[in-house]
Amino acid sequence: MVHSKQAAIGFRVHSGWAAVIAVCLEKGVPVVLARQRIHLVETFTYEFRQPYHTAEKMLAGQAREFIARMHAEARRLAYRAIRELASRTQEQGVKLTRCGLLLASGRPLPTLEKILASHALIHTADGELFREALLHASARCGLRDFTIKEKELLDRAGQVLHAKPNVLLRRVTDLGRSVGAPWSQDEKLATLTAWLASRAPAKKAAKDLQRHR
Repeated sequence: MVHSKQAAIGFRVHSGWAAVIAVCLEKGVPVVLARQRIHLVETFTYEFRQPYHTAEKMLAGQAREFIARMHAEARRLAYRAIRELASRTQEQGVKLTRCGLLLASGRPLPTLEKILASHALIHTADGELFREALLHASARCGLRDFTIKEKELLDRAGQVLHAKPNVLLRRVTDLGRSVGAPWSQDEKLATLTAWLASRAPAKKAAKDLQRHR
């Protein structure tokens, strides 16, 4: 199949799951191709959705093994979800080529021991585990990645898309009328992230895959 159009997916991550939107641009305006919420853990309970909180109560060796297992599981589920999304866009004659991911603070994390000694770092690490899984899976699928801190999203979008942030928010809110519920803040921000990913220069996926290994 010849793909004349390209698509991007945007992610907004929570503990154990992510809101995902796939868009393509038509005359510079995003069209929603797919909307879903994907699970990044097999068993959707607090124990697994908050892996570092769970590891905090374990012995050091058990904690390391548990985190490694959850990491691998999240990567596997993320890869499967992105492959399925790529198939869905392909059926619509659109090739999935990019992904956009919202970041939290973006600060590098210390060793596991130091993470587990700090409640604030435990919260951060839980989110980062699932974000990393999505970046790794996106690279495996050959997607170019675009990342941005959530607090910077609206300002950057305004600069790149040449519109005021409130105008952009209204546009992505209006997109939800044709898609239907759920169309919460998660979906709106994931859409805006995918829109920016479609427009932004990005690094080569091959380099990203090596970085995330």
